[in-house]
Amino acid sequence: MNADFLMIQRMKQGDEASFDAFVRKYYGEILNYCHYRCFDRNYAEDLAQETFLHFFAKLSDYHDRGKTKNYLYTIAGNLCRDFYRKKKDIPAEHEDLEQSAVSAPMDRVLDQIVVEEAIKSLPPEFAEVIILYYFQDLKMREIADVLQVKLSLVKYRLKRAKKILEQRMGEEDAYESQRATYDL
Repeated sequence: MNADFLMIQRMKQGDEASFDAFVRKYYGEILNYCHYRCFDRNYAEDLAQETFLHFFAKLSDYHDRGKTKNYLYTIAGNLCRDFYRKKKDIPAEHEDLEQSAVSAPMDRVLDQIVVEEAIKSLPPEFAEVIILYYFQDLKMREIADVLQVKLSLVKYRLKRAKKILEQRMGEEDAYESQRATYDL
């Protein structure tokens, strides 16, 4: 038996400590995933908390199959998609970048903004695969489970997304080179 199975059994019996341990175990990963999906720390925190609320609301019906983390990613992904459907006109805020600008070199901050913008410009199904693979360190099989698609589709989306990002990042580099030439 795995640790999640035992923890879930204790949660179903109302053990508060198990609820806390469960949230501590997965909260960081889910928060990071939500942050990479919506690029706003405050919304990401709300979405991560809502992910756990949804999970706990359906806990009595949940049957552990050893893929609890994948199930949490599925819930979070659905909430992020719903967030974008409801909030398409909300601009991305970069509060975290403002805080990190004090301690990080400006180039690093600008690079992060460029990467965020490039990911946001991807079709949603490609952005999701990039985020899960590179930022959440999931294996392709795990991504296929989370997204409930075939492994071959995950491989295709990842390859296509990387190609699009390379093109867009190359265009950005060319633009910056041109701008630097004119600034001299």
